[in-house]
Amino acid sequence: MGTALYYIILLIVLGGLGFAFWRFGLPMIRGEATASTLFGNKSERRLEILEQANVDGRRRLVMIRRDNVEHLIMTGGPVDVVIETGIGDVKTKAPQLADPPKAVFSRQPRNLGQAGSSDS
Repeated sequence: MGTALYYIILLIVLGGLGFAFWRFGLPMIRGEATASTLFGNKSERRLEILEQANVDGRRRLVMIRRDNVEHLIMTGGPVDVVIETGIGDVKTKAPQLADPPKAVFSRQPRNLGQAGSSDS
């Protein structure tokens, strides 16, 4: 029983090594391997620096974008300060009119089946 179990375990280990070589080794030998082969696809970048500007010798303004929303930050002083946030997250609304426009001609609404005049 001991030798049969030994051969079964050996067969499982060799099968696992063969699968690993097929999955990772062959693409590397052929030159087709990329980082995504070993580590999976990289997620989309959520953070980027758009612009930088020096204010003085120590401080600088940095415009960053995170999840399509821009933030303006001042760094380098005694405390880093968020100056403005939500710059790219402006939701436009339709302009509100002070007084709604008045109709030039007005008439009473008609019920279904009525004629234009009710003089009969």
